[in-house]
Amino acid sequence: MADRIFAGVLLVVAIGYTIIAFTVIHAPFQYDPLGPESWPRILGLVAIPCILFILARPDVASLGLPAKTWGRLAALVVMLFGYSYLFQPLGFIIATFAFCMALSLMLGAKLVPALAFSAGIGVVGYFLCTKLLELNLPAGVLTIFR
Repeated sequence: MADRIFAGVLLVVAIGYTIIAFTVIHAPFQYDPLGPESWPRILGLVAIPCILFILARPDVASLGLPAKTWGRLAALVVMLFGYSYLFQPLGFIIATFAFCMALSLMLGAKLVPALAFSAGIGVVGYFLCTKLLELNLPAGVLTIFR
């Protein structure tokens, strides 16, 4: 029952968000292929069916998490705040590398695979986003990528 109550409240929020995304958000210019208005619209249109699914088929299992899992979740929230704080000054590559490295090690990855994964996500992700999708990402301290 609690899942349905939560999903009902979330559905109202998602519908309101989607209405705002389609009616209020307008950018004076477009600086990427999809434009700044597209992402909120896409998010709203994807969220509503997901919430409707939760309303139709709520989870019947109880949420009993051990203290270790709550600790990892808290650490992840702190890491996400750190990532968002360091994203602009350090740049996408270094901030993403640091976040992925910390997350990989927290989840039990060995050092060499964690390094390879983090470097791959940072460097390949940067070039995919900047060259293929033509998005503006901060280079940060790596000024050679500007």
